[in-house]
Amino acid sequence: MTAPLSPEQPRGEADPRTPAHALRLRRLNRWQAETVREDLADLYVESSSAQPGQEYQGREAFLRRFAAAVRRLGFSLLLAEDMNFAGCAYGFPVPRQGTWWSGFDGTLPQSVEQLTASGHVFAIAEIVVHPHADDQGLARRLQERLLADHHASLGATLIAETDAPTCDAFLSWGWQDIGSVRRPPDPTALRPSDPVSLRALILPTGPRTAARPDGLAHESRTQRPH
Repeated sequence: MTAPLSPEQPRGEADPRTPAHALRLRRLNRWQAETVREDLADLYVESSSAQPGQEYQGREAFLRRFAAAVRRLGFSLLLAEDMNFAGCAYGFPVPRQGTWWSGFDGTLPQSVEQLTASGHVFAIAEIVVHPHADDQGLARRLQERLLADHHASLGATLIAETDAPTCDAFLSWGWQDIGSVRRPPDPTALRPSDPVSLRALILPTGPRTAARPDGLAHESRTQRPH
């Protein structure tokens, strides 16, 4: 799941104090990410659309999601920064066993199942971009770079069905909605909710050809070790 995002808009005049090209992207492993977790939580609060008085709950929920993701094998975080943090994206390889797709409504597409079993799917767990970041394409840059760094043949993400703006943003970047996923409520929450309904989105990174119009091909060099 991600912080609320919006489809890209035409670029306006950039703020001369912090030009978009000044942002640099830095990759962090799980140990490095742990050292900036509180700063990332602050970034999330500043980037979220939480109602007054709900910031603390949102911050704690972010920290729980982040802590769970950091424990995942292969976790990686990409940080955008200049003088301050402007955004981040983090994720992890989807386990070959397919457990990440647990709760999928119906039959998982065969191509997705095959790529999962071969270790070529990388999950984008969350993207956070500060609303005042001057690079209006930053969210897209972050997710594309994260997938490229991991030589993923397929990107995957889960977005709350109620979060239409974020879903629309991903679809505008070329992601495909393949169905719904039902997940149990967060057991660590102070007030567990009802089961969560999510949309499952995928982004093929391979070239679209006559043989592979969906772009769901993968190269042997991206094969993950068992």
